[in-house]
Amino acid sequence: MKAMIQNFAKSESGAVTVDWVVLTAALVGLGLAVMAVVSAGVENLSDDIGNSLANANPETSPFAGNTDITATTDIALD
Repeated sequence: MKAMIQNFAKSESGAVTVDWVVLTAALVGLGLAVMAVVSAGVENLSDDIGNSLANANPETSPFAGNTDITATTDIALD
């Protein structure tokens, strides 16, 4: 019984699993952080595109009602 406990204590096979779990959790956390930062800008841009499409009149002048999305303050293209 004592040898079995010593072998279990010396075994390192579970350490690799713990490393992968920690790395995966860090990657998921990083992805959520990036999504939180980028989502507001994407939402504003999609609203601008939706408004431009709603205001377009393809029968007369398809581009007359479009707004210049590069002029908005929520997007930096520099």
